[in-house]
Amino acid sequence: MCGVSLVLPSEESDKEEKSLYDIIIIGSGPVGYTAAIYAGRAMMDTLIISGVEVGGQLTLTRDVENFPGFPDGVLGPELMDRMRRQAERFGAKIVYKTAVDVDFSVYPFKVVADDGVEYNGRAVIIATGASPKLLGLENERRLLGRGVSTCATCDGPLFRGADNVVVVGGGDTAMEYALFLSNMVKKVTVIHRRDQLRASKIFQQRAFNTPNITFVWNTIVVDVLGEEKVRAVKVKNLRTGEESEIPCEAVFIAIGHKPNTEIFKGKLKLDEHGYIITNNGVKTEIPGVFAAGDVHDKRYRQAVTAAGFGCMAAMEAIWFVEQRIFEEAQGNRS
Repeated sequence: MCGVSLVLPSEESDKEEKSLYDIIIIGSGPVGYTAAIYAGRAMMDTLIISGVEVGGQLTLTRDVENFPGFPDGVLGPELMDRMRRQAERFGAKIVYKTAVDVDFSVYPFKVVADDGVEYNGRAVIIATGASPKLLGLENERRLLGRGVSTCATCDGPLFRGADNVVVVGGGDTAMEYALFLSNMVKKVTVIHRRDQLRASKIFQQRAFNTPNITFVWNTIVVDVLGEEKVRAVKVKNLRTGEESEIPCEAVFIAIGHKPNTEIFKGKLKLDEHGYIITNNGVKTEIPGVFAAGDVHDKRYRQAVTAAGFGCMAAMEAIWFVEQRIFEEAQGNRS
């Protein structure tokens, strides 16, 4: 999609399974790789179970311009590949599998992969992230990173000066996106399937009072048009059935996110939307189990904040493991 693909190392090493790891990280991306870098440098025996989307959502992002250290920007897949190699440099082992079950009622903790292999860890960091809800259109996925985006804060500046960009949605996130984009493009068109917004009153008022934000009501996007990049969206009025095209340079989907927490239901406390509930930053209610990034962060959802949470989770896990090893050593002496 972006001209750069992740180069995955040989999985020959997967055959050499260990019985116990100091830290198991479920998921990759900025959270998982950052956590692995810190854990590896602390001489922790670290395992990453990559998950289905190796490298996380950034692998679907073309240009990343707001990650520190890259003044000229960097391709999302390239950034993730660099972070992966850095984690491996410090000894992290990566298995390209998906975790399908966990048992936090026993210690060491158990994590089961989709091939049936069971891994045991003194600490677990959950970095499974959240997936943006999409419209379900074939061209929408094809043009991800080429004008279709799920993050205006990340990708909006790439379209500075555009004649028109589209925001799909009617909640707070959609209005945040529209207001953010209105400062850098000539026109923002908000497309909403209902005749009124779901956003909070303050966001609604700000959007209605912004001259270059317009609204298309009772309408859905039925296709995204363009070959190499977005040129328009095809829409359908739900009341009249009429279809038409709206020219645009970008489409920002803001219809919500779904945290990837299915396997943790009944194992950890989740909020009403399925996000893992944490305290003191990244701690779950189970000592030694930590959650970091989009899997618990509903507000920021940025690569740099995800990396920060990965650092926090790793440091907490390192301290936890060191304490447990010390206690085990003391117990063996008595």
